Amino acid sequence: MEPLLGVSGLTMDFGGIRALDHLDLRVRQGEIVALIGPNGAGKTTFFNCLTGLYPPTEGDVILTPPGQPARRLNGLKPHRITEQGLARTFQNIRLFPKMTVLENVMIGRHCRTRAQVFGAIFRTPRTNREERAIVDSSRALLAKMGLSAQAEEFAGNLPYGAQRRLEMARALATEPLLLLLDEPAAGMNPQETETLRQLIIDIKQEGIGILLIEHDMQLVMRLAEYIFVMDYGRKIAEGSPGEIRHNPLVIKAYLGEEL
Repeated sequence: MEPLLGVSGLTMDFGGIRALDHLDLRVRQGEIVALIGPNGAGKTTFFNCLTGLYPPTEGDVILTPPGQPARRLNGLKPHRITEQGLARTFQNIRLFPKMTVLENVMIGRHCRTRAQVFGAIFRTPRTNREERAIVDSSRALLAKMGLSAQAEEFAGNLPYGAQRRLEMARALATEPLLLLLDEPAAGMNPQETETLRQLIIDIKQEGIGILLIEHDMQLVMRLAEYIFVMDYGRKIAEGSPGEIRHNPLVIKAYLGEEL
């Protein structure tokens, strides 16, 4: 079976600096995969190439929805990649702070709407039905994330951990096949991190593939089914959590120990 996401030879050059060096990676449907490595390893750059923020210098990014032909994502604009089924959160939270929590999630539904200008102006029955469906589905996502009570609050007023969950809800509103999470546990306390872990498991059980960047190694080892390790833009190891835990190259990358 083809992986949901297949990345081969992905390379990113910034002038004379090679930020990514021929990376290969795969994620299957309903699988949780972690991408780890020291600060500056190129992990967020990798996400930016997957989602169209950076056009890669070389390589292929292939999305293969179950039962459908493979789709090459290279060269597509970010909103087109979202339409194809990739959604992400960001290392630095990017919400609309002066919009309500509910409105932030509703924005995520934009790529799945069908209403045209005519319907929006003249308030056709089809447009009204679609708007009600957007509100209902957005409220359902807020309930899943434990944010129903804050639906009418401004997003900027939420505590940090709640803002993280809201960004995940907005990404899920796009109906992704694959969810990219960039340091979702950053700044969370142990209780919030455990809540996050359960949410990610629930998302996986819906058949959504998950690729996460995370520095909380305890969370990674408890959550990920497969791990890729980067250092200086290159993949230095891959394997199960048990294999990665004892890999000497990984230990050296993190701790600087001599082999």
